[in-house]
Amino acid sequence: MATDIDRLCINTIRFLSVDMVQEANSGHPGMPLGAAPMAYLLWTRFLKHNPKNPKWPDRDRFVLSAGHGSALLYSLLHLTGYDLPIEEIKRFRQWESKTPGHPEYGETPGVECTTGPLGQGFTAGVGMAVAERFLAAKFNRSGHEVINHYTYAIVSDGDLMEGVASEAASLAGHLKLGKLVYLYDNNHITLAGETRLTFTENVCKRFEAYGWHVQIVEDGNDIDSISKAIITARNETTRPSLISVRTHIGYGSPHKQDTFEAHGSPLGPDEVTAAKKNLEWPIEPKFYIPAEALAEFRKAIDKGIKLEEDWKARMGFYGKAFPELLQEWEEMINVKLPDRWDKDIPNFSPDPKGMATRAAGGEVLNAIAQKLPSLIGGSGDLDPSTNTVMKGRGSFQPPNSGNQNIQGSVSGVWGYGGANIAFGVREHAMGGILNGIALHGGLLPFGSTFLIFSDYMRPAIRLAALMKLHVIYIFTHDSIGLGEDGPTHQPVEHVSSLRAVPGLTVIRPADANETAEAWKTAAMHKHGPVAIILTRQKVPIIDRSKFSEAIGLRRGAYILADSDGKPEIIFIATGSEIHLALLTYERLLNEGIKVRIVSMPSWELFEQQSEDYRKEVLPPDITARISIEAGSTHGWHKYIGLYGEAIGIDHFGASAPGEMLLKEFGFTSENIVSKAKKLLQPKKS
Repeated sequence: MATDIDRLCINTIRFLSVDMVQEANSGHPGMPLGAAPMAYLLWTRFLKHNPKNPKWPDRDRFVLSAGHGSALLYSLLHLTGYDLPIEEIKRFRQWESKTPGHPEYGETPGVECTTGPLGQGFTAGVGMAVAERFLAAKFNRSGHEVINHYTYAIVSDGDLMEGVASEAASLAGHLKLGKLVYLYDNNHITLAGETRLTFTENVCKRFEAYGWHVQIVEDGNDIDSISKAIITARNETTRPSLISVRTHIGYGSPHKQDTFEAHGSPLGPDEVTAAKKNLEWPIEPKFYIPAEALAEFRKAIDKGIKLEEDWKARMGFYGKAFPELLQEWEEMINVKLPDRWDKDIPNFSPDPKGMATRAAGGEVLNAIAQKLPSLIGGSGDLDPSTNTVMKGRGSFQPPNSGNQNIQGSVSGVWGYGGANIAFGVREHAMGGILNGIALHGGLLPFGSTFLIFSDYMRPAIRLAALMKLHVIYIFTHDSIGLGEDGPTHQPVEHVSSLRAVPGLTVIRPADANETAEAWKTAAMHKHGPVAIILTRQKVPIIDRSKFSEAIGLRRGAYILADSDGKPEIIFIATGSEIHLALLTYERLLNEGIKVRIVSMPSWELFEQQSEDYRKEVLPPDITARISIEAGSTHGWHKYIGLYGEAIGIDHFGASAPGEMLLKEFGFTSENIVSKAKKLLQPKKS
């Protein structure tokens, strides 16, 4: 049962959080008040962590998926000894503080994941658990454990309402991720009212149907029952665990407990005083931390240091027994690409008939996958279409499940050592799980689907960009060129939409060799996510003996073809439209018009180049410019200027063969020649 020191520590968390919110006059006090007991118990008795080294590889991961309760997490971090001084606690939600309104990865030591959009933390936790199981299968040997840790989260009913969490929970249950333990803060209240307004399903039965191990704790202040439930969950090795804990939002607040008023607004000075009196807490000073409570929390420091030292000692024995594995471990955990990792990437010969860039992407992926053990990923049930199966790398599935003979596109090892993940038709969960894999460390995750379905992934993509995670997206079937599937499957605004995400690098390669360079660039691009946009239809493989080498892709845009002397007009194109620009280039040259072709596969990479280089590629005094891209023209005027012409599609497509659609919508050499001559006409007259 709870002791006096337990109660003192729990109330310290409660009122440190309440004072944070009240000082900022902004935030969510109710969740910390109700969830403090289970958070205290988890962080002081179960969580394996080292406050002096938040990046220790074999630590347990903790995700506060209910990110609106960030004051709870900041209290725990400060009290247990992370580099989060009391001054930062007092600057909650203020400019340049380390205590932003919702937890932000990279901003606050000990924060494992940016959370706030509900369901995303839940899903990232599943990705962390996937990474733990994969790395354990790869590196652990009998008597030698490199990886063995849990992933914990506190989740809310808001998380469990979001569809992304349902997708992730379903997959986690299928994968039997037994080292995943979630505490459900079941307080019956959302921002707008009681859950009875909107959420009356039996959540526990739902999770049981997903294949989770479910327990119910009726009293959120009963730390003995919570402790027993966590122990039981940790001992359950073949199912992820959900512990539903009946808490009371705003616990201790005489007038706001169990009301939505405690959710998203400060309690107010009078109610803070009343709550402190009710729970026998000193009204002053604010941010009061009893010495006995702090000493209890700070035991985490010595405990954590010892846990890490023990692990390092085991790693010493491991290195002696398995020196090659240790070297591979160190390369992966330190995000180092192995020597000559790209040596087998093919160089594609010129071919006017060409190949689809999705097919080229599959060949490049497989050349890399054999040299890059950190590469892990899959598709939203589209492996045969996106060409993203890594041959010989096996399937990430629960071991000994008796399902090895199931029909599928992946062969090889069946178990947690498999690198191909079958995400199923769950694009949103795929995006969030990729984030969790990247956050865990040691792995380079990728996910693939049709470009049109990137819409389903957008919240997770946005968070990957916000967190600067090294995640790779492969989006195929990139334009109306995919043809008969019709406008529901033909992306129009999607490339433009992805380019609007700050920190996301979008690459739309022109041919097989630019695709190879796109993959090289993506693998080396460690400070943010990369989206590679590929075609379904065949495109010519450019004869690089006549035109510039594809390595120019690394600079975002480069002069692919030029004429003697100063160009009169510049064509800027991407992807499958480059070959159309080259056809037009030949025609105009024959008519005595000087043309420059710029391949611009990535706006973002181009903007990172020096001003001199950008002016060299796009001289400011050449105002006759035409952009050619089979998608929305939104944003292209940045590069073509006021007097340029954007050839694109600002409407939905249609169901017909791709070649016919391209012709009907103006993607012909004749149309481009006409536009070019019209642009040049005033200068010729």
